[in-house]
Amino acid sequence: MHEGTVIDRADELSNAIEEVGYYPAVVGDAVASAVAGESVAGYVIHHEPTFDHDEVRRHVTVLVLTPTRLLVAHTDEHPPDDLLPEPYASTSTEAIPLERIGSVAVTRMVANPGATSGPEAPRVTEAVLTVGWGAVRRLDLEPATCGDPDCVADHGYSGTLAAEDFALRISSSADGVAAVERLLDFAQALNAATVRR
Repeated sequence: MHEGTVIDRADELSNAIEEVGYYPAVVGDAVASAVAGESVAGYVIHHEPTFDHDEVRRHVTVLVLTPTRLLVAHTDEHPPDDLLPEPYASTSTEAIPLERIGSVAVTRMVANPGATSGPEAPRVTEAVLTVGWGAVRRLDLEPATCGDPDCVADHGYSGTLAAEDFALRISSSADGVAAVERLLDFAQALNAATVRR
């Protein structure tokens, strides 16, 4: 495949949403609407149950890479409440132009990092993809010090500013080895797409 060619994986994405089985019509419709006819260059789906007292609720995140955008879709299910008298699902999508993406961070947790081959060879058991595009920033402040334990002067504050618009964690123990590999493949495709921008 030469530079600029995109294999459209839209049918593959649609089949994967069906396989997950979590409100596939609702999730598929939201994702297709956000894709808006563009080619699908890559995707990752993360289905995650959450426990709330005596209930299990499910959540699915779908990331889609097109030639021009990163799409983030979330779908949650909710019990009846004041808003609706019956159970319902909420779906939100966000489309981020690739030129807006400022950072793509990938953290890998590697088991047996010192091994070289065989069944004990190093393997990624968990991966976290963090993407920043400037919509959300986290500021961590702490009192600044000068290093003198007897000093009582006010040195103000020091801190760090981190862009954390989105993070997705997938582990082999909860999601399977293939899911971790898919996340790493998606992160590589996203990195390549942002380099070209």
